[in-house]
Amino acid sequence: MAPFGTSRSRSPPSASPSDSETVDRRAFLKRLAVAAGGVVIESLPGRSRPRAGAAEEAFRLRALEPDPKRGGTLRYGVASSPAHFDIHQSGTVANIGAQGPMYDNLIRRDPRDGQTIIPDLAHRWDIAPDGKGYTFHLRSGVKFHDGADFTAEDVKATFSRIIWPPTGIVIPRTPLFSAVSEIRVLGPHKIEFRLKEPRPRGFMLSAFASGWNVIVRKKTLEENDYNLRQTPNYPGTGPFRHVSRKKDEVWLMERNPHYWNTPLPYLDRLAVYNFAPFSPELGAALLGGKLDYARIVDTATLRRAQEQPGLTGATYYQSVVDAVWVNTRHKPFGDPRVRRALHLALDRHALIDVVKEAAPYLLGGFVYPFSEWATPRNEMIQRLGYQLDPKPAVEEARRLMAAAGYAAGLRNVDFVVREGTSWKLWAVAIQAMLKEALDIETKLRTVQISAFFEETQGGNFDLSIGAIVSTLIDPSDYFNAWYGKDGPQNYSKWHDPAFQRLVAQIDRELDDRRRRALVRQGEAILEQDPPFLPVAWEQLSDAWYTYVKGQQPRHIFGIYDVARWDVAWLDK
Repeated sequence: MAPFGTSRSRSPPSASPSDSETVDRRAFLKRLAVAAGGVVIESLPGRSRPRAGAAEEAFRLRALEPDPKRGGTLRYGVASSPAHFDIHQSGTVANIGAQGPMYDNLIRRDPRDGQTIIPDLAHRWDIAPDGKGYTFHLRSGVKFHDGADFTAEDVKATFSRIIWPPTGIVIPRTPLFSAVSEIRVLGPHKIEFRLKEPRPRGFMLSAFASGWNVIVRKKTLEENDYNLRQTPNYPGTGPFRHVSRKKDEVWLMERNPHYWNTPLPYLDRLAVYNFAPFSPELGAALLGGKLDYARIVDTATLRRAQEQPGLTGATYYQSVVDAVWVNTRHKPFGDPRVRRALHLALDRHALIDVVKEAAPYLLGGFVYPFSEWATPRNEMIQRLGYQLDPKPAVEEARRLMAAAGYAAGLRNVDFVVREGTSWKLWAVAIQAMLKEALDIETKLRTVQISAFFEETQGGNFDLSIGAIVSTLIDPSDYFNAWYGKDGPQNYSKWHDPAFQRLVAQIDRELDDRRRRALVRQGEAILEQDPPFLPVAWEQLSDAWYTYVKGQQPRHIFGIYDVARWDVAWLDK
């Protein structure tokens, strides 16, 4: 068996709005550190490096800074008014931003660098030589907030629901575990996941480490018919526990005095205030001293924070694409020529400029533009649909619409718009672009976030603009979840048999060079037969007072794996 502690993980870099995309991407790739075999803890200050077979007490997370202070209340501003409370079924920061601190995972990303995979409720793991068995050794003596003991049965119940969701339950992370054939409880604190066929080890460990895959009680799932959407306070094992919640305003939590990872957390209380991303209200609350830390601030607030003594900020890559879904079940959008015409009609450089005061979005297509899998930017901007001059793309779009029989355009196209500053600005711009380029007339219909997912998942739209999140940067994640025939975020209901076969090859291929070649083939299919219209890829910015310690957003990939605040402390 290959024990925990034998290989390394990918390391996303910082991203700065003042840096060019080329420099950012080069820095990103330099920091990538996955070896062919799996993931291990690297040596950081304040971290002991466990040995294979070491006792479960060998690794305990601590603050990166020396002599952290205990006590105080962190006032945290983030979107935290979710449409429901089931973290597993969610794909939005509105859930994980507020609820994340109350739960633990099997294994996790280190919050001190956002990259390294470290023990959590599992203190050690082994990987079978054939790559088809992952055995996790669980901590003993861990308690849920209601006093119940944590055991392997809770891990099995949690992951069984994620991997094989009951009817009516949709979990975006399900495709990550498509190779899992069986979960075996080997003892009260030992569990094995059996795979039908091997997958890249870094991919599988990253899947287990996703911040979304929080461990919940088997009894909690049974008592709620395996659906936690209407259960705001279900027990976790995390560093903070629920105190009270005032809808749309604030969620209060207190330190879990029985937390297994003593002496964490350092904070006494956590107050999570609900603010819309990029909103002036969020920026004003931070700059006015009403918040200690603000997540997803607008560009102007970030600038002011970086210029003002006692404040700071950072920009980082986010695991999100903003896009327009095209309902393939509504005529004429089932025609690939029509979808590609819409794809080519968008001036993406102009769309990024439209929202530049909100966030520094990135140009990209169907693959994360800052990843090793992506077409380099200098090649991308030579491609139709991504060129600085949109005229050649528009000419091709008009030719495609004529060939499909729609040279005269379309009327009364239902265009659903997710509530939010960027989406509303983009929708108006896209409406004008489609009208000017292709004589397509759309009717904008703005809906709140809860209604957006209901409308989009239910197929009640012609076009729909919003955002979707992936768990990993690896295409085996989002090629399945976003573009797969039964993918939980394939809102267009798109299906291409050739692409489906190609994704199966990508999933199985263990050689990185061959995988990259297959990903490029998949990208070519997506460009010609688009499942959605990519608008932009997100970078986000946080701002905070410098007395807030223990939070390192500069190096994270996405905001979903490091949402616990367990190593944060206040230097005041």
